Amino acid sequence: MEAHLPLIWAAIIGTAVAMYVILDGFDLGVGILFPFAKGNDERDQMINSIAPFWDGNETWLVLGGVGLLVAFPLAYAIVMPAMYLPVILMLLALVFRGVAFEFRVVSTGTRWNIAFAGGSTLAAFCQGVILGGMIQGIRVADNGFAGGSFDWATPFALLCGAGVVAGYALLGATWLVMKAEGPVADHARGQAKLLLLAVLALMALVSLWTPLQIPRIAERWFSLPNFYYLWPMPLVTGLMTLLAWRGLAGGGEKTPFFASIALFLLGFLGLVISWFPYLVPPSLTIWDTAAAPSSQMFMLVGTAGLLPLIFGYTIYVYWVFRGKVKPGESYHHH
Repeated sequence: MEAHLPLIWAAIIGTAVAMYVILDGFDLGVGILFPFAKGNDERDQMINSIAPFWDGNETWLVLGGVGLLVAFPLAYAIVMPAMYLPVILMLLALVFRGVAFEFRVVSTGTRWNIAFAGGSTLAAFCQGVILGGMIQGIRVADNGFAGGSFDWATPFALLCGAGVVAGYALLGATWLVMKAEGPVADHARGQAKLLLLAVLALMALVSLWTPLQIPRIAERWFSLPNFYYLWPMPLVTGLMTLLAWRGLAGGGEKTPFFASIALFLLGFLGLVISWFPYLVPPSLTIWDTAAAPSSQMFMLVGTAGLLPLIFGYTIYVYWVFRGKVKPGESYHHH
């Protein structure tokens, strides 16, 4: 059992990150699309479509971060100083966004709209930059971070930042297609088509850049027999893109959103394939960075009880607030 604990914790953290990206991704995406809404009535409807969900969605970010600290303290101690600036910027952006969410209801003027849109966009961009910085690798010496404060600031990391902003905006647009009624849904459908093309182009660019720049990832994907097992990945990605496009063009409401989620999950699976078993690429594996088995087991007992509660609460909230949000309708008055 002890040998499998790091794998179990890696799966828990991976699940938390995937859930966060999907669930907080669409509500960050709504914020990214905020500047393109036509008037405050549309913005109100956009906000109301995510009002019951947004703060619960961020539970997964906390679970992922705390899980990394507890289960893989060495990885946490290296990743945090390596990504200090983008992590702090992301957290500040999320704080600004949360404050703006509440204050814009009771305040006049545009400043809280700007804070909400800016916080959403900056948080998404920073998450992409952190991802890009992790993919390109972190310099480690004597089990400590050996690089500089700006090692993460490369063209590749900035490209990943742009990719995550476009991806979240796509999730936000397809969410509005599914959840909103009237002009908001119509505008979102048009935006989603453009964003789907942008996301596809950025995914292709990152997918080509990564193996060309990083030999270990090229070897993972293109050496035999791995290539035989992995070639369906781009094929399934193409099929999901086609499904999303046909849903958007054919008047589908739910299909584009779930196909966009599938695109994100495929991208996430691609990262797992490229990275595993490294937690701090390119040098430290999940076993190198794992906490003592007793610590991992102690926390696993608590988490095993907590996870069903979080899943249950999430499902319950989405069930209670199912249905479409009409223009002028608000959850604040129910």
